[in-house]
Amino acid sequence: MSAPIADKGLPARFWEKKSLAQMNDAEWEALCDGCGKCCLNKLEDEDSGEVALTRVACRLLDDASCRCAHYDNRHQFVPDCIVLKPSNIESHLYWMPQTCAYRLLHEGKPLANWHPLVSGSPETVHAAGVSMRDQTVSEYDVADDDWEDHIIEEPT
Repeated sequence: MSAPIADKGLPARFWEKKSLAQMNDAEWEALCDGCGKCCLNKLEDEDSGEVALTRVACRLLDDASCRCAHYDNRHQFVPDCIVLKPSNIESHLYWMPQTCAYRLLHEGKPLANWHPLVSGSPETVHAAGVSMRDQTVSEYDVADDDWEDHIIEEPT
């Protein structure tokens, strides 16, 4: 289990006082709620541009923790993994989960009560049923043509 948020030395409620662009690396990384949804493969409708989440996860997603198993060197394994940052968030909003803290803050919305920064516990995202813990299948186990069979509704 991760250390409680208060033990990470971050300013209290920093996300309410700073813009995404003003955050330091530790604050930016702390915004991740650990839901694992950004590591799900997505399908985009060519006509409408609508993006659907699938339960087909990137090969690096640890299904139990909902974290990347090789976060610091993920590009060695998945070269096209997107590095989200303030300078590119606008162009990546369309595929970001509706509950994502980066998306919510960019849109001027508050973090949910289950978000670890609000609750103080990294387990609340799982208890609230928002995470993908133990619900994914590996991209190694599903043919690309079968991803449609694994489309999921996104919890809000």
